Amino acid sequence: MTPETPLDRAHLSAETLGTDAARLGFFERLAEAELHLLLETEDRETVTPRLVEVDGERYALAFDLPERLTAFAGAAPTATLSGRRLAALLMGEGLGLALNLEDAPSAQLLEPASIAWLDRTLAHTPEETEARISEVTPPGDLPDALLTGLDAKLRLASGLARCAYLASVRYDDGSRGHILGFVDPVPGAETDIARAVSEALVFSGLEAGQLDVTFLRADQTLAATLSRHGLRIDLPQPEAPRPVRDPDAPPRLR
Repeated sequence: MTPETPLDRAHLSAETLGTDAARLGFFERLAEAELHLLLETEDRETVTPRLVEVDGERYALAFDLPERLTAFAGAAPTATLSGRRLAALLMGEGLGLALNLEDAPSAQLLEPASIAWLDRTLAHTPEETEARISEVTPPGDLPDALLTGLDAKLRLASGLARCAYLASVRYDDGSRGHILGFVDPVPGAETDIARAVSEALVFSGLEAGQLDVTFLRADQTLAATLSRHGLRIDLPQPEAPRPVRDPDAPPRLR
């Protein structure tokens, strides 16, 4: 019996609650999952999924645990890739996904249309705009779905920035919105961070909401202003590597 996985729990939640939020939560977990794709042949040059046909639709077979794949197919060639990469691969071939067949809580057939929707959703890129902030205030009450989605996404952004501040802002043109300012981001990580925030909006069911993202140095005036008025969000930091002990050094006394 394999352990229950995040995909199992997300699928059971979607089945039990039957809400759009729960279904979006499942697709979010699917995009983030590491999946093991069953292949026809062991070929490092090309990936040829093993397919099954159901009601005229073709499905590739993938599993979120290698033990589940082995239980289904025995020793077989596989490729391991993220759910988002698999969605792009299957969408390009017009394929659906047979997930975790047979004995798993999340076992199901995801039709080609569902995979195409997921790929389009993940392919969405935030728009870059320029606007001058005239006022920064506390964020106020925000939907729990958004805060939960941000928390889940930012936990995956380990080490990409020191921290972030969420605040309400007014712009020079009089418009209002919310801003998420990331302090001292790793150079080159800005696009990945912005996409993660955009996905948090989409998968929380709030894609129509306005949440702007900006990147700041800790010594900038706006960073200090956000720290006074905004909600601080600490991003996980990677653990420092443990020093390697000199094998020729004398043993330590305890």
